[in-house]
Formats: sequence, structure tokens, C-alpha cells
Amino acid sequence: MLKTTQSLKPAEVNKGWVLIDAEGVVLGRLAAVIAQRLRGKHKPQFTPHVDCGDNVVVINAQKVKVTGKKAEQAVLYWHTGFAGGIKGRSIGQRLASAHPERVLEKAVERMITRGPLQRAQMKHLHVYAGPAHPHDGQKPAVLDVGAMNPKNRRG
Repeated sequence: MLKTTQSLKPAEVNKGWVLIDAEGVVLGRLAAVIAQRLRGKHKPQFTPHVDCGDNVVVINAQKVKVTGKKAEQAVLYWHTGFAGGIKGRSIGQRLASAHPERVLEKAVERMITRGPLQRAQMKHLHVYAGPAHPHDGQKPAVLDVGAMNPKNRRG
């Protein structure tokens, strides 16, 4: 019996669809689960250099929880490109803004290895602030992140 390591080719990848409800789930724990699904590390045929992860749809991103005082104290910075153009907003302000889904997108983006593969994998992440999403035709399987671990859900 010969033991060999299987390496997937891009044409052999089967991508599934996963639906995650982010209501009441801790931001960092949710981002870690999503990053694992996007990378494909939950699959036995995981290949590091191939985009073998699933398509992930996240709803209710504006209702994600942040523990401790992070909502007021943790600041997300960006630069405008002009001299002295550093700007920042707290996570609480970002969640209350017009685009609360960007907080979760950035958290997941920073958990995936940088490079061309990351950009390809991030295209398979679909985050929506409210409960509605246009991906019903793909019949996504529901993944309850809050039930995986009691620490994932904070009230």
C-alpha cells in the first residue's frame, strides 16, 4: 500500500455555499471560522496553493458583538494618501455607520495570508448588514457558529 499526499488541481475543486448568521456572535471568533472556510482548511483535501475553500454568505453583520471595551477603544486606521491624512474610527462607530459589514470583511481579510490567493479567496466572501441576501438560488448550507462553542455567542 502506497501512501501519497493528494494535491488538488484548480479544476478538481468543489466549492460549496455556507450561510452564517452573525447576530450575537463575537467578531474575532466569527472571523476565524469564516477565514478557515474561505481557505478550505476544513476539508480533508486542503491544498495550500489552490483556492479550495467554500463561498461564504454572512447575514446580520451589523449585529455582531464586540467584547470588553473594544467598541469604544479599538480604533481602525486608514490613510487618505495626503500628507497628515491618517484617519481613524472606533469599531463601535464603524458598526453604526452606513457600511457595518466592512468591519467583518477587514477582520477576515487580516486573517488570510496576503497575496494573489487572498484576493481570490476574498471574492468568495459575501457580507450583508441585514438579514436579506440574494444567494438563495445557490441553496447555502446553514452553519451555526454560535452553537460551535459557548464562548462564540455573547448576549
